[in-house]
Amino acid sequence: MESKLRWALVTAIAPIAWGSTYYVTQEWLPADYPLWGGVIRALPAGILMLALVRTLPRGSWWWKSLVLGTLNVGAFFVLIYIAAQLLPSSIATVLMAAAPAAMMVLAWVILAERPHILAAAGAVLGFAGVSTMLLTGGDAIDPVGVLTALTAMLMSSVGYVLTKKWAKDVAVMPLTAWQITAGGLVVVPFALALEGAPPALGGSEIAAFAYVGLVATGVAYWAWFTGLKHLGPGAVGLIGLLNPVVGVLLGTLVAAEVLGTLQVVGIAIVLLGIVIGQPFVLRLVERRRESTA
Repeated sequence: MESKLRWALVTAIAPIAWGSTYYVTQEWLPADYPLWGGVIRALPAGILMLALVRTLPRGSWWWKSLVLGTLNVGAFFVLIYIAAQLLPSSIATVLMAAAPAAMMVLAWVILAERPHILAAAGAVLGFAGVSTMLLTGGDAIDPVGVLTALTAMLMSSVGYVLTKKWAKDVAVMPLTAWQITAGGLVVVPFALALEGAPPALGGSEIAAFAYVGLVATGVAYWAWFTGLKHLGPGAVGLIGLLNPVVGVLLGTLVAAEVLGTLQVVGIAIVLLGIVIGQPFVLRLVERRRESTA
């Protein structure tokens, strides 16, 4: 039980880091270069990790790295950026909050891992909590933005479950380096064709990209894939709901936003959903059931 809790805490590094990217992106990153933004975020971090691990893919891992890097990193970054331009951040985040349920269903289909009833309840609670926390009504909804956000959510969910399926015998650090590098490389030709030369960056932008690249990409994906290696996709997906929670809390701390009653209630519901779907809680429930049987 303690080991599962430890891996859950390691996994939590990822959504906490991702939650911080909202503020960093809005404040310091160039707004008109979604493709180059994805490349600059991913590629330097991936190359640095490759230099550290000194291990290249072998055999089928060349094409698997390309597939996973596209699903989890390259195309995902671009679609999320586009969704953020077309939708209010609250709507986009709520749509992404369906990821735990999607990962549970996909894990059931692809890995034959049937979700526990408490994990499914956690996914429902998590979605309800994020909706309570962020939806205030009156936001304009662009159907193209909704489709883009849902595509990003489903695409990454497939990528994460395939990572769990394929990467059983691969160390997490090389796996992370391969995917991030492949994800960055996939976007380069599209960035050149559609956006031209890379944007000129000032000191604050370079520092911001260093943060989102090294911390919110390199470290975060290492933590996320570590979680997938040791926990089920459903449990990892639930932990990912910390992402919007961190975004809201950072807004109150850094941007002086006011935390309302509905936001507090929503955060509490999300945290409850995350906890009840974790393996260490499920084991406690099963043990108590066995002891009273």
